[in-house]
Amino acid sequence: MTTALIYLVVMLLVAAVVFLLAAVVFGRGEELAPLPPGSSPTRLPAEDITGEDVRHVRYQLVLRGYKMSEVDWVMRRLGVELDELRGRVAELEATRPEPRPAGE
Repeated sequence: MTTALIYLVVMLLVAAVVFLLAAVVFGRGEELAPLPPGSSPTRLPAEDITGEDVRHVRYQLVLRGYKMSEVDWVMRRLGVELDELRGRVAELEATRPEPRPAGE
């Protein structure tokens, strides 16, 4: 019984050493170096957001996906931009003259 316990402890130690060695050699699997704390790759212009701006949005990766505060910020900004554009469209449609029939 004692021999089996010693084998188990030795196997666990060897596995831990191999895991730590692999983690040091291969890193965390990220393509880019981690960002400094408090910085963010998420950028949008102050106004007049275009589709190209949205396609180029990048979020900081965290343990379980993307940083939620950055995603929320982008969604709020896009919501405000859409509301402003819909307001402008409604305003322009309200002031547009009625089309006249071709016969007049």
